[in-house]
Formats: sequence, C-alpha cells, structure tokens
Amino acid sequence: MESQQFVGTRIDDFITDRVARFLRKRGWREAIIPFTGYGSADHVRVLGRLVLRPVRARSYFGMYAEAFLHQRGWRNFISAPVPRRPVTVKVGDEDLELVTDRSGYIDVTVKGSALEGGWQEVTLSTAEAPDATAPVQVVDSAQQFGLISDIDDTILSTWLPRALLAAWNSFVLTEGNRQAVPGMARMYQKLLAEHPGAPIVYVSTGAWNTMPFLSRFMKRHGFPDGPMLLTDFGPTQTGWFRNGANHKRRALAELARDFPHIKWVLVGDDGQHDPAIYREFAELRPEHVELIAIRRLSSTEQILAHGTATVLRDSADLEWEPSAVTQVSGVDGDDLAPQVWRAIESDQSD
Repeated sequence: MESQQFVGTRIDDFITDRVARFLRKRGWREAIIPFTGYGSADHVRVLGRLVLRPVRARSYFGMYAEAFLHQRGWRNFISAPVPRRPVTVKVGDEDLELVTDRSGYIDVTVKGSALEGGWQEVTLSTAEAPDATAPVQVVDSAQQFGLISDIDDTILSTWLPRALLAAWNSFVLTEGNRQAVPGMARMYQKLLAEHPGAPIVYVSTGAWNTMPFLSRFMKRHGFPDGPMLLTDFGPTQTGWFRNGANHKRRALAELARDFPHIKWVLVGDDGQHDPAIYREFAELRPEHVELIAIRRLSSTEQILAHGTATVLRDSADLEWEPSAVTQVSGVDGDDLAPQVWRAIESDQSD
C-alpha cells in the first residue's frame, strides 16, 4: 500500500514537471497568487501559491475575454504549479527565504513579525514573478472571541456530491449563479460588529483552486473578510487523496495554538462530519470553544449531499455527556442567530 501511494506522488510530480516545461516553452511565466493570512503580535502565517500563467492579453478584446473566462468555474481548476521554487517573503523589515512545496504552495509562519494590529500586508516575490502583496489579519492579543465557519452547505448551497450538478456548479457557473444560505452573512456581520477586531476564519475541505471564486462570492453576498484554510486535491505520501476531516482537525488545532486566548464560535452543517469534528475539538479543548452552531440541511439537501434523507453518522460521531459546550442548530442564519445570541449571553452571565 505504501509503495502504491508513493508511486502516486511520483506520477503527480512527473506530470507537473513535464507540464511546466511545456508551458514555459510557450511563454508562460511565474505568477504569485496571494492568499489571506492571519497572525498576532509575535507571528504571522503567510499563505499563497506560485503558478505559471500565460502572458496577459494586450488588446481590449483580449483583456475582456480573459476577465470573463477567469470567472468561469472550470478555470479555477486549470493551473500549473511551480514546485520547489525559491520565494522571498517580506514581513515588516524582515526578509525570509523559503521554497514552495511540491504543489507550489507557500505556507510559512514568520515569528517576531512585530506588525501592528488590524489588516496589514506582506510582500511575496521570486526572481521571475512580479511582487504580490498578501493581506494578513493581525489579531490583538487581548481578543477573546473568534468565528470559525465551514463553507460548503454552511454559507454556500452546493448540492454536493451529486455528480452532474456538482460538475455544473463547480466548472460552469459563475459566483453570481450560486446561492448563499439565507441569514448567515447577517449573523456573521453582527457577531463581528459586537466584537471589534475579532477574526473570522473559513475552514473548508474545498480546493485552493476555488479561492478566487469564493472570494468573489463572499464579497457579493456580504460575508466578512477573513482567511480561508482550504486544501489541495491529489496524492500525498499517505494516500491518493487528502483526508478532508483530518484537514479540518489540523486547522482547528493550529488556530487553538496560534490564538491561545480566543474562544471560538464553530459554525458548520450536518451534511457531512462537522458536528462530530466540532464536538471532538470541544471535548479535547473546551477552553477554546464558546459555542457550536450547526445548520440543518433539508431532506432534499441531505439526499443530494449524500444519498439519504437522514443525517450522516459514523463511528466518529460521538456524543459526550455532559456536553462539553453548548450546541444549537437551525435551518439557516436567521434561525440560528437568536439561539447564538442567547447562548453567548448565557455563557457570559455565568
């Protein structure tokens, strides 16, 4: 089994190398895609990706066509990563030299950053690519409140994984054709307005390739800005595909480590494994969880999500008595919001 998995990464690396050589011969050049990072007074996490892109169109018609095609979902999944390439990260007055990973990703924590609180920028550069600035939310060390949100079926109706509809949604439609879950943006806005400077972090098993689409979707529907912790499809040293549940567990653990004083409101849905993952995290780290809020999918959404009208349960979907933290549920943000306020107020009054 191990040799088969290792062969998977070897094949992936071989294809990536050959594709990159082919595209470079045809004039494609390096470009940095900056992702939103986060940090505190003593460190920041910088995220991004180095890819190959064609030379930009120079005519007005070409630029218009390129901008239109860039919005189509299928373009999100067509990219040529630049693996193991030196990148310079400039945070404040510090320069850090690093190398992209085998998929071209940049994910580094810079200690002693000394950036002021609020939204800041760091600079990413290579010998070939134009400099890119990545936004970073620096959270005050006194902040004790934060939001962690799933994306698919929590704020965005996806109807996954029904194959044909999922393919149409992912590869053809623009963000203007996708539906936001009612009331979720309003709930997030109000929570953050009541806790100025608090972070919101979107943790999802979705692919990094979809981040441009998700950013446009969130802006269109009024969701607050915040870092997105997504994942990458494809083989790893331990399997042909990445484990989505483990990605979420690791992201939660990293946020608890990076922000030891924050108690999070965890928001997800019951279409996959969010309830189990959140309860597990609350059991292990109750001091980091303020509340769990779960969106209940309708029977139709449950059927489209995983082929049954009942909520998914598995061996990891455990119940603890007494419950580690309060959990509320509702059909959308408007249903969840009053329950969330009451639960938070009750906890603060205790």
